[in-house]
Amino acid sequence: MTVLLSERSQIFQGADAYAVSDYVNQHVGSHCIRLPPRGRPMASISHRTFSSLDLCRISYGAPVRVTSVALESIYHLQILLTGHCRSDSRGEEQVFGPGEILLINPDDPVDLTYSADCEKFIIKLPVRLLENACLAQHWTLPQPGIRFAAARHALSELGGFLPLLGLICHEAENAAEPHVQDLYERIVANKLLALLASNVLRVVPQAAQGGGFEAVREFIEGHLGEDISIEQLMAVAKVSERSLYSLFERQVGLSPRDYVRRRKLEQVHARLQLSTARSVTEVALDYGFMHLGRFSEAYRKRFGELPSQTWKRHR
Repeated sequence: MTVLLSERSQIFQGADAYAVSDYVNQHVGSHCIRLPPRGRPMASISHRTFSSLDLCRISYGAPVRVTSVALESIYHLQILLTGHCRSDSRGEEQVFGPGEILLINPDDPVDLTYSADCEKFIIKLPVRLLENACLAQHWTLPQPGIRFAAARHALSELGGFLPLLGLICHEAENAAEPHVQDLYERIVANKLLALLASNVLRVVPQAAQGGGFEAVREFIEGHLGEDISIEQLMAVAKVSERSLYSLFERQVGLSPRDYVRRRKLEQVHARLQLSTARSVTEVALDYGFMHLGRFSEAYRKRFGELPSQTWKRHR
């Protein structure tokens, strides 16, 4: 089971809701809350800072309306764990349930109403983190800034994202070294840009010799540390999706995704044999393997041993 902040990160438990709100204003984002006129709801909050990210788990214990003019310099990624949330932004109303994701852009006005049984997990991301990730991927940074579409997303649709958040929470609670924190936050930013619809224009490097398999192979080799999409490979090869699959079947007997996955595994295998490899987890994350259990099994099938065995043998 994925744990998103344990009791070790608890700041308030069964506390006054306005005390929790004050803490949120200091650490997570400026806002105002409106509670029912009667009763004394028991609110709770857990919080960790991790590199430039803030990780927060909140429940107010009563129906609450949260409003803010705009978040300005940060993005809020909210995951509903229990209960429901009604969002009213720019005249568009949506209702989110457990396991769904709400992403708030820096210039979005905030008007959210949470049910009494609602508990949410929030990641606060600075604007510069997303912009740096966009530039590092060689994508075009939009002039007005990166803006994510107001689309509904279930956490289950974002393959490997929940295990990634679980790893981040674990590392945050165990005082991970700064270089590890930096690695994780870059992966989060890259994943959000790759998985969620936005106004970012993905620029594909020019293909050598007018396309073909060799151009695609070179592109893959140069971008193994990134999320490589079928659309990018189609653009490099200058073929349709159907022709792309046929091209890979003729050349390597694999689908494009399976070939990319194989090359990533081979790179991990090579990295783990170097004395500079700090840990299996760090190397796996470098190549986009978010679910470490599935990664270990795929690695074992490919190389006949677990990645930890390769790593330990070369220490």
